[in-house]
Formats: sequence, C-alpha cells, structure tokens
Amino acid sequence: MKLLRYIFFPIVPIYYGITWLRNKLFDLGILESTSYNFPVICVGNLSVGGTGKTPMIEYLIRLLKDEKKVATLSRGYKRKSEGFQIGKKGVTAAVLGDEPFQFYSKYSNKITVAVDANRREGIEKLLELNSKPDVILLDDAYQHRAVKAGFNILLTTYADIYTSDIVLPTGNLREPKSGAKRADIIIVTKCPEALSEIEKTKIIKSISPKSNQKVFFSAIKYAEVVVSKSEEIPLVNVPKFTLITGIANPKPLVNFLTEKGLEFEHLNFKDHHDFTPEELDAFKQKAFIITTEKDFMRLNQFPFLDENLFYLSIEAVLDSPKDFNDSITDFIDAY
Repeated sequence: MKLLRYIFFPIVPIYYGITWLRNKLFDLGILESTSYNFPVICVGNLSVGGTGKTPMIEYLIRLLKDEKKVATLSRGYKRKSEGFQIGKKGVTAAVLGDEPFQFYSKYSNKITVAVDANRREGIEKLLELNSKPDVILLDDAYQHRAVKAGFNILLTTYADIYTSDIVLPTGNLREPKSGAKRADIIIVTKCPEALSEIEKTKIIKSISPKSNQKVFFSAIKYAEVVVSKSEEIPLVNVPKFTLITGIANPKPLVNFLTEKGLEFEHLNFKDHHDFTPEELDAFKQKAFIITTEKDFMRLNQFPFLDENLFYLSIEAVLDSPKDFNDSITDFIDAY
C-alpha cells in the first residue's frame, strides 16, 4: 500500500490543482452555489474514510427532533435505487442506503429521511412536501458546493487530523487543507476519553482556527448491551462471538471489545460491503454474531440470521455539549 502511494505521488499536484481550482471558482461565484432562507446544516469531512458523520447526524437529530421538524438528506451511498427517495413504510436499506436507513429505523416517527445524489434537487423536493422541514441536515456534503449550507460542521479524527495529511491519491484528503476555512465548527472525533487539556491545546494550535471557528472534541460512547430484533443482552453476558464489520475503521470497536475481555473472531470487510451469498451462508453457521448498527441495517433483512444477529450501538459524546448545542440552536433561531 505504501509503495502504491509513492508510485502515485506525482499525481498529487494534479489532484490538488483541480480541487483547489474548483473551490476557487465557487468562492468567486463563477460556479453557482445555491443558498437558502432557512437552516441548512452540513456535516462532512476533508478526508476519505470514517470520521464519525453518522453519530454526529444522530446527535443533531436528538438535539432538534422534539422542537423542530427535521429532515436528513444523504447521498445514499451504494443503494440500489436512483434519484430522490424518501423514508416510508416498507422501505429498505437497499432503497435508502444503510446509514439513512439507520436514521429512518430509529427516528421515523420524528423526522423525515431522504436521499438524493443531487443535494440541490433533494432540498427542492423536501420543500415541496406538505409538511416541509424546519431544518435540513446534509450528511457528507462538505464537498457538494452547489449547495451553500448556512452552517458547516467539519469532522476530523484524532488519529488522523487533516492538518497532517495531503490530498489523494497519496494522502487521504478529498480537497486541500484550505477547505477547512469553510467550517463554522471543527470537531476532532474519536478522541480517547482521557484526552488532556494540554493535548487539546496542541491540537487546536495545529488546526489554527479562524476567529469565527470553534473547535470541539468528541469521543465514541459504546452501548453496554447488544441488541437484536427481539432482545437485548448485556455485553458482560455475551458468549464467544463473531464480529462482522463493514465500516471504514473498525479498530476503535475492536479495541473496545478487547478491553472488555470478550472472546471473538473478527471478519472485516470494506466500508459498505455488499455481502455475497457465500458469505451469508458462512454467517449462518455462526452461533452468535455482533456487528455495527450500520451493518445490521443490511444484514437484518435476511431472516435466517434473526436468531444470532446482534448490533452494538454508539453515540458521539462532546467535551462541551452546551456550547456546541447553543451554537446550533442559535444558528437555527436566527431564521
């Protein structure tokens, strides 16, 4: 892998130049970016891979759902459908994509969940609904500059902060680091629980936020129970199991389960993996399976796994939740 990165290094200046020029054309207004007279909040990142967007969208849903009519709008990566789709009775992960289907499964009685690769058209469709939303949460749309969100939340992981990275294909950045200037809030995600104030200060110094930007730190909080379609089992009571992951970075989950002293084998697949019939047949032979909530959205459609398939949910926990929450609600209330 490292060898390939060295081989592709000459392409880095080309990729950098193309993405920099694209951003510049949007900044200058040569490429059109549509803004809106109601609250649109974007959650995204500069890097490829998992930075914790799904837990952050769910955090915002929980924050806002009781006071506002909330809609989420995602691309619906690797879904089997096309165009604009909305969560409704009978919908599946194949129609919405696994992450939007997760939002729908948990909050369908409180929010609207929609997908559209064209975010601008998706927003227009949402506004045509009889019960149009008060606020739209754009999932993974930081580079979709045809839409100008009123508020941008940029995520970067503690283990791979964007300031120490370069653009693709040698690095992991989708666009140059200068793109961070568009953010209103920068969150360093997946931090260790015992992150010191001294280390936070060093990280903030490396990020060098603008005067209008706030920096927060978040950690992953894992549930203490695993859940199936019909029951919950405390983690301390689970037998030896098979861990199945199809996420960008399963390492924090593996570390958590290992630190709990649990005994398991790990079957690791790429992010958003489409499980083959052969793989599913092998899963049938497993006595007890634990997976991520996102992977559960795809795997629970197979009834033959009902008896032995469980998921472990996670939440994002912020270091200064009141300050963060106030920033979000103040933005929305300004409308």
